[in-house]
Amino acid sequence: MAGLARRINIPLTPTSPPGLVQADAVDPWSRAGRYGLGWTYLALAVVGVVVVVRVWHLWQDKIRQAIYKEAVEERYRGLYGGVQEEEEQEEQEEQEEQEDHQNLQREREHQEQQQQQQQEHHHHHHHHQHNQHFSLFPTASFRPRAHFSSVTWVNDTLALFRWVFYRPIPDVVWRKHRFTSSSLAVLACAALAVIMVTLYCFLQQPLYWQSIRFGSPPVAIRAGMMAVAMTPWIVATSMKANLLTLIVGIGPDRLNVIHRWLGYLCLLLVLVHMVPFYLQPVWRDGGMSVFDQLFPDGSGFIYGTGVACFVPLVWLCVGSLPWLRRKAFEAFAMLHAPAGAVYVGLLFWHTKNYLLSWSYLYATVAIWAACYLARFVFKLNWSRPGRLSFLVGDEASITLLADNAIKLTIPTQMRWRPGQYVYLRMPAVSLMGNHPFTIASLCSDDFPSDYGDSYRDCVLVFKPYHGFTQRLLQTAIANGPLHSYRAFLDGPYGGMRRELAAFDTCILIAGGSGITSLMSQLLNLVKRMRDGKAITRKVMVVWALKRFEAMDWFREELRICQESAPPESVVCKFFLTSAVRHRPFDDGPTMTMTMARDNEHNPRALNHMLHDKLDGFVAGIASKRNSALIVAEAQGDVERERELRAEDEDRITALPQQCYLQPHQPEPLPVRAPELAHLRQHGDLDKRRPVSTFGPPAGFDFGFPATPTEFQKSLMRFAFPIPHQMDGGWTIEYGRPQLGHMLRQWATGGSDGRGILGRRTAVFVCGPPSMREGVANTVARLQAAIWGDDELEELFLHTENFAL
Repeated sequence: MAGLARRINIPLTPTSPPGLVQADAVDPWSRAGRYGLGWTYLALAVVGVVVVVRVWHLWQDKIRQAIYKEAVEERYRGLYGGVQEEEEQEEQEEQEEQEDHQNLQREREHQEQQQQQQQEHHHHHHHHQHNQHFSLFPTASFRPRAHFSSVTWVNDTLALFRWVFYRPIPDVVWRKHRFTSSSLAVLACAALAVIMVTLYCFLQQPLYWQSIRFGSPPVAIRAGMMAVAMTPWIVATSMKANLLTLIVGIGPDRLNVIHRWLGYLCLLLVLVHMVPFYLQPVWRDGGMSVFDQLFPDGSGFIYGTGVACFVPLVWLCVGSLPWLRRKAFEAFAMLHAPAGAVYVGLLFWHTKNYLLSWSYLYATVAIWAACYLARFVFKLNWSRPGRLSFLVGDEASITLLADNAIKLTIPTQMRWRPGQYVYLRMPAVSLMGNHPFTIASLCSDDFPSDYGDSYRDCVLVFKPYHGFTQRLLQTAIANGPLHSYRAFLDGPYGGMRRELAAFDTCILIAGGSGITSLMSQLLNLVKRMRDGKAITRKVMVVWALKRFEAMDWFREELRICQESAPPESVVCKFFLTSAVRHRPFDDGPTMTMTMARDNEHNPRALNHMLHDKLDGFVAGIASKRNSALIVAEAQGDVERERELRAEDEDRITALPQQCYLQPHQPEPLPVRAPELAHLRQHGDLDKRRPVSTFGPPAGFDFGFPATPTEFQKSLMRFAFPIPHQMDGGWTIEYGRPQLGHMLRQWATGGSDGRGILGRRTAVFVCGPPSMREGVANTVARLQAAIWGDDELEELFLHTENFAL
């Protein structure tokens, strides 16, 4: 540090140049650490704003739910309070009648007859009120009106920000490549950060010393300190289990977007830090003499440590570009974290504890270690000694669903919330692969697992495309339906920041396999509505799917929603965008040749045998450990040991109902042409509703028709203008949904012009980019309806992406 002081803190003398005197007075080296603190203060301010908004929403949601709960309890007391008073009065009359019984026998008989009539009347009245209560619950009168948790000017301000920042930036399509931009809110934060660091670097003068002999250029020191100060935030936003998620309520999948932008900004600052040393190099103006005195044991490379840090940072930023990351995701996931560790380690070498540099690096290492420790202790399903999955993972079974989908069922002791996702690792498929999948099942006591009361079935539904999912499909076909696998789970992560149960109206929109992110939310919402714990009174579900067979993925869940939800509270609209009955390779030798051709173009990895042996080795460890536990439990009792082993066999084998392939759908019934319109009688138009002529497929018991052929689709479009209606207002239509028109109609339709929107409405969408963009634009425009309207308080939007 003394040598550095001799190099930077130039002693001022009467003969010192005026420029040096002015520069040292304006921007001395001893105060250069403030630039790193400036970035830290900006980041803390942004986090503080997010925390305030989160606390405000949490407070509002909890207050509304508490008021609703109080209204329900008051309604209960109102219904049963009168009955209780009548019963007390009845008991008092019985006591008086018993006292008069000894004196007046004749009057007693007469009074007993009257008492019997009164009891029948009271019992009938009590039964009537009891039924009336359940028929009225829940009703609109239960919904709380505006109260002190809602502040008009705050709601209008939030609506204004959402009117601006909910609008997405359209994707840029060049040839076959699609370039997706971040949200407008993220870009605004990135622009704010760029403006801040630019002004912090270049607004302060001077940018250079008069000579390199006087020290490093001040602009390079400013940029370098901010780049180092940014490192802890880059690491904190990259970790899966981190404290920042607990504070701001934003999941690691969304913080990862901030992580990428911080990396790009750090690269910009490093360039600003590096360029001045080449514009004013050390080998000019006699700078080498000072350099050799300060670093006599140098390696001969003047800027060697700086270049060593620059190379891994460039690789980290370029490798994280979306289009490149998608092409080689497994290589990216395997090399990104080690490269980041190398970069941080080289920063220790480069900065040499100048100013506050090592303080930021120590904070980076502490955050990294704490996050990995929290992930190992709380997020890995195989890291807890008290579980049977300790070090060997959980068992998993694979089911091939209709429309080329895969259903992975993992009975586990892990717990999760609706909408969360896990990282899946299966050694039998890929030893190093660790891929995210959304959990489609609900973790609730109402859905227990066959493995025991402490287990829940973690269900993952997805379509195979390439990479890990394609290899998983090939492995399932090769091993057959009765094979079980070892699954190592990492999670859960993510989820919604707010509860759908705190909104009056919920609109859930899914496209294709995006239904997996929506289904657990729907099941949880229906359950809470049924239990009287949700303010929600109306749920609209829109699912756009290519083929009708995709509905088989969640036919049981859809049946539960239709049967368990309060009457007319949940309405589902299904849109079939494409339907093909037969394909050239659906059966026979053609299909076999096609599969052989696919296997030829997509061969299994050469270490397939290694994966199978490793998976069998881990399964053998679990089996031996279970055997040891059984022997210890039996304590020498042969009969008891035999019973325990029988139970263990039933418990660890693959679930029977999850292992068989889905049955083929029967052949459709012949097409019956509808009655021609000009032959119909006008008097029958209002009485006769067009219905589908296609028979329901096997296994469906809630009124869904089979997938039509192309001819049937064309016929229905022209002959049946009314969609196929099902019980409870559920409909099936053909074509793409006009989501913008539907949302505007739901917002402004009806006799009162308010549609179905409540005081607070949540819109949840998960689908392709075009669907998300259209919904986001419409919701952004509808924010203007909140201004000046006391009946509308909030229109909240939550979007999910197919991939992280």
